[in-house]
This record gives sequence, C-alpha cells and structure tokens, in this order.
Amino acid sequence: MTDTNTTSTTEESKTMIEFDSVTKIYPDQTVAIEDISFEVERGTTTVFVGPSGCGKTTTMTLVNRMQDPTEGTVYYDGTDIQDYDKVDLRRDIGYVIQEIGLFDHMTVGENIATVPELKGWDRDRIDERVDELLELMNLPPETYRDQHPTALSGGQQQRVGVARALAADPNVILMDEPFGALDPITREELQDEFLDIQERIDTTILFVTHDINEALKMGDKIAIFDVGELVQYGTPTEIIREPANDFVEEFIGADRTLKELQITSVRDVMQDCATARDGLQESVSDITAGVKTDGGELVLADGTGEQYVTPTDSVDIALSRMIQIDATSIPVVDDGELVGIISESDIRAHQSAGGDR
Repeated sequence: MTDTNTTSTTEESKTMIEFDSVTKIYPDQTVAIEDISFEVERGTTTVFVGPSGCGKTTTMTLVNRMQDPTEGTVYYDGTDIQDYDKVDLRRDIGYVIQEIGLFDHMTVGENIATVPELKGWDRDRIDERVDELLELMNLPPETYRDQHPTALSGGQQQRVGVARALAADPNVILMDEPFGALDPITREELQDEFLDIQERIDTTILFVTHDINEALKMGDKIAIFDVGELVQYGTPTEIIREPANDFVEEFIGADRTLKELQITSVRDVMQDCATARDGLQESVSDITAGVKTDGGELVLADGTGEQYVTPTDSVDIALSRMIQIDATSIPVVDDGELVGIISESDIRAHQSAGGDR
C-alpha cells in the first residue's frame, strides 16, 4: 500500500495527474474513452466538458479508482494509480457530485467531519477544521454547524458538500456537475464563490460539466471530449481562439469574441496608475459624482458601484459599465484604492496581441 500523504524529499513535480494512452472498455464492449493522454498541473482546475456520453465522467472516476483503465496508465503524483490502496486513495481525494449526497441524519458539522474522523484526526483538530470550512463557505459555524441538511437551501447544501470534500485537506478534488441542479442565480453565485476559494487553497481540481460557458469560466485548462475522444486540451483562450475542429467550434458557439471578453479579467488588460496617469486623471474627472481622489486617496460616493470596476471583474463587465456611464475608459478600484484604468483601446490591443489569462 502506498501512503498518499507521503511528501517526496525531491523537488515536487508540477504534474499532479497524468493520463498516458488510457482506454476504458466496458464489459459489453462499449468504448468509453480511447487512447487519451494529457497532464494536469498541480494546484490548477481542469474542466472536462462535452455532450452526454462522451466519456468525461468516466475519465474523472479513473482518478479515484471507482473504475480502472482497460489499457494505459493513470499517474497520481507520479505513481501508477494501481499501486494505491483504493480506500486510502478515496479518503485522500475530495468528491463533490450534483446530488450532493449529504447524510440527512447527521448535522452539517458531522457531515463535514466524516473523512477526518475516518482518517483518525483528534476531536479538537476536526472541530477547528469544520469551523474553518464553514467560514470559508460563508456559512457562520454558530448558525449552521448543528443544523441538519434538510433545513438548508440547495445552494447551502452544495456549499456543505464542497466543505466536506475539502475537510481532510485533499491533494485533489473531483467535482461532477457540482452546480448543475441549482437555479441559474444560485449557480452563478456558487461559481463566483468557488473561484474566490480557489485563490486560497492549493488543491488540484477536476471539474465535469456539459456547459461550455461554465467550463470557460471555471477552468485553467479545458479538456473537450466527443464520443470517447479527447478532441482538444488547452487554456480557455486557446480553446476559443484556436478550436481544433468543426466539433469544437460548434460546441463553443458563434459568440466566441463575447466569450473571450467574459473570461478575460480586468487585471490582465488594465494599465496601472503609474502607466496611465493622464488617462486616469481624465477618467476620474469625468465621473466626479462617483469617484474622485482626495490627496491621493480614493473617495467613493454612495451608489457608485457602476462607476468603476475591480481587477477581478471580467472585461465584458468593464465594457458594459463604460456604456452605462457613456465613457471610453473606467477606473479600476481594489479594496477602496484606485489602482489603474481600463479603456476600450486597452481591450482592443489585448485582443489583437492574443493575450491569455
């Protein structure tokens, strides 16, 4: 048995998961996936996307040995996954599914503590971890720890499901259509919250969806599947700008330029204060009712949310707000501090240069 938590004394590899010529054929001779090869970098999110029955979920479940490959090798942290004990491996990998699968007879805190208890953590450590994760999920422990899942909304239950997957500090999390059953507003809220959480955890994530917009939003890399074949693997911008074939192009849809604006952050396009001093002063003076500087410090009037953007906003939001205020540029604000400017010309230049996030 291999200890999944053993830390190598050599320099840590950038690759967390590798598929090497992997094929999965079911007993009825159905070919689920055929000869797929790709690598997942440590600490990144890779999204598997494609139509129903294309092999994306099969590929993901090979990672925690819910299924084993017919041919080829799956490597987990540099080791053939067949060398791991299945039970230990699954306790080391977080798993979030669309149906959530919380235990209704257990409290929220007990649900989150399930895997740490199986791994033998002491009570104080478990309690501390439960409270930490509830705070991370915007579920105050004093309010939610002792509630039962049936008392929660669908979005709250899914947050608990994610907390449970993170509980034992796993190296890898598998997420199978985690937000698919939620209404559009809750789904977008959870997507945004999870993107924020990604910034604070060092975990490798495999994320399955059939929605290309969700894939483009959530993924550092995207694997597009079609009937058991890995058709294209790349960054969201690479997928949008250089679709591998007609299938990928049709799957992305006709509005590729808009999709690119939606996945490009203001941070990647903006000019900072030093670079854009003149343009920034002009932009700020054009919005005197909402944003101004006072002795070098930013002063925000009430109701000025549409007068500026943040570095983490997407470029399409910046364009939308420029239109709303009838301007060709808009200030960029981070934690109440004026940090730069983004303009229509900056966006056009970024697209022309082929910039990636």
